[in-house]
Amino acid sequence: MNPITGVILSGGLNTRFSGFNKSFLFINGKPIIEHIYLLFKILFDEIIIVTNNPVLYLEYDAKIISDFFSVRSSLTGIHTGLSAAENNKVFITACDTPFLEKELIKTIISYQIENADIVIPETSNGFEPLFALYSKRSLHNIENNLKKGSYKIMNCFKKNKIRSVSEKILREKDPHLLSFFNINNKDDFNRAVNLSKQYGT
Repeated sequence: MNPITGVILSGGLNTRFSGFNKSFLFINGKPIIEHIYLLFKILFDEIIIVTNNPVLYLEYDAKIISDFFSVRSSLTGIHTGLSAAENNKVFITACDTPFLEKELIKTIISYQIENADIVIPETSNGFEPLFALYSKRSLHNIENNLKKGSYKIMNCFKKNKIRSVSEKILREKDPHLLSFFNINNKDDFNRAVNLSKQYGT
């Protein structure tokens, strides 16, 4: 068990699903949140769910926290998870990613070094900040950006020490990079259902 906190961000507005919480979309017989939660139970000694609807998650043995900043964004969720975590290292993911690969998460964790503030995958599409390992050292810059009204995650990287993990290494553990697949709309959900049948995930 890693002395690392696993944080699940579940604070989105879900406007493309008529307000339905994407955490509870069913993939392969279970809601997405449960897929992630059960995986995190194996990997991490603390789990935090960041949500503005805490009552929905009371069945999970996790620390349930609402955003500290009123503006909803992925960055505010990252800030809340980092702030609430008991561990110095925090692995962040979103609630709408149904195909997280355990071995890929372990690979990201294995790339942590003493002076790295953030360990992050980098594919041909760019960095994947919602599948990354953050140190509490990154919290100061994140908070400063939020106070300035800057909500882009990438803006926080400018003053943090980043260690990236290349796509070649990522594909060794997740050949189709399904860990980075997230559900933004109903077409994505239909594709996720088909991917689940295709790959048995």
